[in-house]
Amino acid sequence: MLREMRDLGFDYAELSHGIRISLLPGVIEAVDAGEIKITTLHNFCPLPIGVNHAAPNLFRFSSLDARERENAFRHSMKTIETAARLKARLVVLHLGSIEMKEYTDKLIAMIESGDKESPKYRKLCEEVEAKREQKKEKYVEQSYAMLKRLIPEAEARGLKLGIENREALEEIPLESDFVFFFREITSPAVRYWHDTGHAQIKENLGFIHHAMHLGSMAEHLEGFHIHDVVFPARDHVPPGVGSIDFAALKPFVRADQIKVFEFGPGVPPEDLRAGVEHVKSIWGAE
Repeated sequence: MLREMRDLGFDYAELSHGIRISLLPGVIEAVDAGEIKITTLHNFCPLPIGVNHAAPNLFRFSSLDARERENAFRHSMKTIETAARLKARLVVLHLGSIEMKEYTDKLIAMIESGDKESPKYRKLCEEVEAKREQKKEKYVEQSYAMLKRLIPEAEARGLKLGIENREALEEIPLESDFVFFFREITSPAVRYWHDTGHAQIKENLGFIHHAMHLGSMAEHLEGFHIHDVVFPARDHVPPGVGSIDFAALKPFVRADQIKVFEFGPGVPPEDLRAGVEHVKSIWGAE
């Protein structure tokens, strides 16, 4: 897998949340041999034993169940230790979710049916915003407490923790809370990780302005998951195929940031290369 990525012209790779532990020896061998470098790992990596599919939300930092939170801590530690072994720079984290009725898919379905301007759509948006504010406190408290346990472990290993923006309306931090999050969590090891597809889906739903949100996080921004979105919510397609205005994001892009292209498994190599070139033509080659 890593050799295929190298053959496509990539010198660096992210290990995502679908890596089984049986694959690690080969990854370590490829890295030690200098065939490729690992920039980032996405929690949980490697997958817990017995789990054979990508499962980044398998154990939630925000859970009110202490056993689930301990599993989240234990497997996050395995990711951190693996990242240190592979000389990665950063671990991408999901911070959990608010336990509430799920609205995201319902709103997407309404957009697809042409109902975004309907009174029902507006009412559902108002409802989700009110429910999130009403219910979030205890879940945010657990999530931040878990993160604070992981921070010294990352600091001791010279790693950064990238807090990823999420596409689901129920997941935390809410975009409106990110500013307050970075006032409470002040460790330089904790950074913002921007997923272009997730942000675009939130814009398409009507909850944020993509470029304005990214601009508000610019001082904390460590890197990107880069992919495009076919309106309203088909993501992980190559840049240039969907609706993201990558030129509007360019003012917040720096050469020292990590940039990970995150495409679906069925993307042909020629489309992958075209997507990469599309971004480079706008953002520059670094």
